[in-house]
Amino acid sequence: MAAINVSIAKWRILLPVGEGALDRASCAPIMNCNDERKQGIKPMTAPTLQTLKTKLFTDGADKAQIVEMAKQPWIAGFTTNPSLLKKAGVSDYEAYGRELVAAVPDRHISFEVFSDDIPEMVAQARIITTWGANVYVKLPVTTARGEPLFEAVRALSHDGVKINMTAIFTAEQVTNAMAALYDGAPACVSVFAGRLADFGIDYRPLMRDAVAQARRTRNVEIIWASTREAFNVVEANEIGCHIITAPADVLKKLPALGTKSGAELSLAAVRSFREDALAAGLRLDMAASHAAE
Repeated sequence: MAAINVSIAKWRILLPVGEGALDRASCAPIMNCNDERKQGIKPMTAPTLQTLKTKLFTDGADKAQIVEMAKQPWIAGFTTNPSLLKKAGVSDYEAYGRELVAAVPDRHISFEVFSDDIPEMVAQARIITTWGANVYVKLPVTTARGEPLFEAVRALSHDGVKINMTAIFTAEQVTNAMAALYDGAPACVSVFAGRLADFGIDYRPLMRDAVAQARRTRNVEIIWASTREAFNVVEANEIGCHIITAPADVLKKLPALGTKSGAELSLAAVRSFREDALAAGLRLDMAASHAAE
């Protein structure tokens, strides 16, 4: 089919010659990197797994999965919680915890208390911390009745218990957690960015402020928690967050970071649609459709 190729401004217009030419006319934008820069469009880029500075933790309680993920040198630690323990079918907590520490003795592991009574939570924390030198004890910011745990956390931290203060959702909670942990044992503050996002709340200002506050201490690191997707890792890395904890299925995507361009992903998507259409045996009676016209 003959065609006239005409460029007008930023558009290339392909005009077929012959009967029905206008019906077959097509146009496509001409854009290169210089055009994108002039329009203020940032080229699509991504870090690679090797260039990430944020430490990567696996969030989960399945022992076999934890042991498998521990084979990856880029996994720096593990976090668990009672909901994950329930999912994994754990009931003998101490036996489970000690077995896990024996299997992964060289990386951070967080285990959470499960009582809702503050003195009993403190007692549980003192037991859990004995399971290993790499153990951090997770304590929630409040009880289920809304009673704050800051004073209990302050006492434990200054007694040498490594704390991971969890279920943090507000700026006030971040500030109070920092004050409680300041100058104590090594500690973490887990901010639930993903759950905030689930309700349409912009978590970015809170995360940036939390990281800034932690960097003014010698002992506290921020954990980006409730991670939903691989891009959250990129976000955490961009703001300088110390740690991000994520499910194994999200972490397994990270070796692919920075390996594909937008154009390559587009072509892969189109090819996938085509392959699935063929595999499904999709049909349209084109002759009948034209006859009806």
